[in-house]
Amino acid sequence: MNFEHMSSAHFIFIPTVLLIGIVIGWILGGRAAQDAFAADLKRREERAERDRARSTK
Repeated sequence: MNFEHMSSAHFIFIPTVLLIGIVIGWILGGRAAQDAFAADLKRREERAERDRARSTK
């Protein structure tokens, strides 16, 4: 490999791009986790409501 043409900007650009990717992934992953938690909570509430409706009959 010929590293003579690689500028010092690579040492700043590549870690910056990686860091931006990590931050974006963190944000999107957090949103996905919140959505999954909310969906699970909704399913549990609906199931509890059905169980209550069955037990009162």
